[in-house]
Amino acid sequence: MHCPFCRHADSRVIDSRTADDGSLIRRRRQCPNCGKRFSTVEAFSLSVVKRSGVVEPFSRDKIISGVRKACQGRPVSDDDLALLAQKVEEAIRDSGQAEIDALDIGLAILTPLRDLDEIAYLRFASVYQAFDSLEDFDRAIADLRHEDAGKEPAASGSTD
Repeated sequence: MHCPFCRHADSRVIDSRTADDGSLIRRRRQCPNCGKRFSTVEAFSLSVVKRSGVVEPFSRDKIISGVRKACQGRPVSDDDLALLAQKVEEAIRDSGQAEIDALDIGLAILTPLRDLDEIAYLRFASVYQAFDSLEDFDRAIADLRHEDAGKEPAASGSTD
């Protein structure tokens, strides 16, 4: 890292802190030549590889707009969508990959969307899991019912 004051080719990191939900690192540096201090910001860039092969930067806004269509007419707020997009981004960043397929992002959306709204989940899943028949919907609904049955508290017996 070149010093912005004297253009010396080296600097020493004094302090590092994360910012913006951990996607940025702010570093305080000091030049060993002139002694002046300056800050740098490093961003972990995440790229999406589209089906066409085009690579573009990851965008939470695209997740929100895609999921918003599936949630149309459902009791889901903008805050719910923003939280879902944050969860998806965190899961993708935790994978450690700098480039991720668009299909993998769609699949990463499914679990938090299922927890948010099952109808929106079915709408979204029908696209990303390429449902082509009623049997695909039946299977997905049966899976949801099976998972919901596992979540229900055990019925307590009555005592006489």
